Amino acid sequence: MKVFQGRVVASGTATAQALVSHGGLNTLASFQKALQFGDRKATCGDQNNPDLYNKKMAGKALCLPMTIGSTTGGMVLYTACALGRQPACMLFSEPIDPLAAAGAVLADNWLEDEKAKMPVVDSLGAEFLSYVKDGMTITVKEGGVVEVVD
Repeated sequence: MKVFQGRVVASGTATAQALVSHGGLNTLASFQKALQFGDRKATCGDQNNPDLYNKKMAGKALCLPMTIGSTTGGMVLYTACALGRQPACMLFSEPIDPLAAAGAVLADNWLEDEKAKMPVVDSLGAEFLSYVKDGMTITVKEGGVVEVVD
């Protein structure tokens, strides 16, 4: 087991299997099927992200460097949470961008259903992203502590 310390963006705890992207996550392209067409598994629709394309994101520990793309990013994340199609958690090696952070914070504060919660931790460092692999078990604890078990 390896432990990483990051910064809490949206509070909460989670345990899930890792799904890793070494490129940025285009939130709109990635979640479009889940939000527009009712894909409850949130299958990634971003053809420009070979790490995630056609993989189920809902319920996974989504590990990535950053989000990229549209200014709708925050609303996309908030809506995915509101519909129950969000990752179990989002873990960023770099600082989160303000738009994605806004969506995570809004979901954390505005949604009352515990099933809609999505802990978000950023600034975990480059070592985190090079260490974690798809399928590893990730546990997010209070205070931005992230445990990775292979």
